Amino acid sequence: MATIKMPIPDQDVIDRRDDIVGALLAALPDGIVISDDAQTLAYECDALSAYRCKPLAVVLPRSTQEVAATLKTCHELGVSVVARGAGTSLAGGSLPTADSIILGTARLNKTLEIDLANRFIRVESGVTNLSVTGAVDADGFFYAPDPSSQLACAIAGNIAMNSGGAHCLKYGVTTNNLLGVKMVLADGEIIELGGAHLDAGGYDLLGLICGSEGQLGIVTEATLRILPKPEGARPVLIGFDSPEVAGTCVADIIRAGILPVAIEYMDRLCIQETDKFSGAGYPNVEALLIVEVEGSESEIQAQLEKITAIARKLDPAELRQSTSEEESALIWKGRKSAFGAMGQINDYICLDGTVPVSQLAHVLGRIGEMSKQYGLDVANVFHAGDGNMHPLILYDANKPGDLDIAEKFGADILRLCVEVGGCLTGEHGVGIEKRDLMGEQFSPADMEIQMSVKDCFDPQWLLNPAKVYPLDISEKRREGGGQ
Repeated sequence: MATIKMPIPDQDVIDRRDDIVGALLAALPDGIVISDDAQTLAYECDALSAYRCKPLAVVLPRSTQEVAATLKTCHELGVSVVARGAGTSLAGGSLPTADSIILGTARLNKTLEIDLANRFIRVESGVTNLSVTGAVDADGFFYAPDPSSQLACAIAGNIAMNSGGAHCLKYGVTTNNLLGVKMVLADGEIIELGGAHLDAGGYDLLGLICGSEGQLGIVTEATLRILPKPEGARPVLIGFDSPEVAGTCVADIIRAGILPVAIEYMDRLCIQETDKFSGAGYPNVEALLIVEVEGSESEIQAQLEKITAIARKLDPAELRQSTSEEESALIWKGRKSAFGAMGQINDYICLDGTVPVSQLAHVLGRIGEMSKQYGLDVANVFHAGDGNMHPLILYDANKPGDLDIAEKFGADILRLCVEVGGCLTGEHGVGIEKRDLMGEQFSPADMEIQMSVKDCFDPQWLLNPAKVYPLDISEKRREGGGQ
């Protein structure tokens, strides 16, 4: 039995389903609204698949104007709307409620403008992350944020959760690479924030939108920063016989003032399964770091010499530099395949608490202790350079009570992250997964300020209900029509 409580749906809205669908059909062109029960079933969950709920209907608009028409209609009828990108959210960020409409961005998939001279690209928000780089790769440019799900995840979801990826250590996460958005508010009004320049005047509303989890509006277009591809890049594999020592190595590299483009961590369980899956040729060690540097050949060599000198002081079991582009690609193929590889051996919950780099060794040790306490295995794979941890708690979905234990274990890991000076989420968002843990990081006054912002953008609290804020608080807020 899962432990996360789902809201009681508004029966009045459910009873008006036919009228609501009829109003959407009247407001939108043919082929946009899906109301057939068998077809809407495909939208009952996202990548946090332990939780499922079929929506009233699904709307798949092809333009900003159709998004606006959808939101205006739902606003007038008092119907909640859940925005959905590619459905890859690991925190239940696009999970519908029984009295809500899913608004999917999958058909908003056009590249609208490429400006190499000014280093930006403008795309519709349903475009996948990897296809942004694909659009400019031949011209020697790339888009920096690279989540592991970049082949599938949409820019809409990246903006909603402020996603990062392996190379965020040097280039930052989505908010550092987002220049502007076109967005539709809850009542259907279309607004634009930012643009094709680094900083807009006035309040930083763009920074407010990025990471807001679909609570403030639905982004339909995004202007993104693109960067020239580096002259070269090379990863080095550093293996250790102890997870704690690997954590110490990460802290020592950062403390030395070195800024690799990425520092990734995997433990033994993840190394073994990922290597089987991808054939990456990883060493047989307890903990593995993938440290990548970039620049000219001389810059690469200088950085690698410093990094390997730091690692050797900690007596690594393996120290191996990539010798070719093919080997580098295989190393990264293994890391990018980690979540899929682990899914072959068991069900899992993937967390993303973030901790200070200096606390990595301590937190890894405590997770190992808690694993024995709860009787569930954990595979650790994460962006070590900025302390963004991704413990994968393995459980059996067919074993009664196993999910409940896994969720309690996960909650304790996230509490630990906050206790050592970190936070509940680095890039997956709060969604429903961490909703009831918000009080561990934020005071009532903190959450009141956050909810007051939502009141301004979405007074009726119709956008992405039952997410981010503890359910009892958000339901009272919604019943009161905001403040």
